Amino acid sequence: MSPESTPQRPTPAVTILIDAVLVVVFCLLGGLSHSLGEPDAAARVLASIWPFLAALIVVHAVALLGGIDAARVVPGILIWVVTVAGGMALRALTGQGTAWAFVVVTAIVLAVFLVGWRVVALLRRRRSR
Repeated sequence: MSPESTPQRPTPAVTILIDAVLVVVFCLLGGLSHSLGEPDAAARVLASIWPFLAALIVVHAVALLGGIDAARVVPGILIWVVTVAGGMALRALTGQGTAWAFVVVTAIVLAVFLVGWRVVALLRRRRSR
């Protein structure tokens, strides 16, 4: 592959967008699997999204202010940890569930989502060299 076609790291805005979409997808999948058919399903899903998005936005803001390339794998691990921990803390503070099984599933799925895409992108960049 020529140097012109080597995949580049996404911009900060694209990185934030990818992470945000993945967090929303996680919350939609989980929320709909538990609330499907209930009259308040949409409200419950929205209530599950905001704590994780808020934590994600805060950690990305800190990364931007610190000049950290959040598209890299190691910062992605920090983004994952803060998103899970911050999201769970906000859920607890607002009376939403933080059952141990939910914490474990959240941590695993968001690790695959938030760190996984970065690992795939890194492998693609290395392979194209």
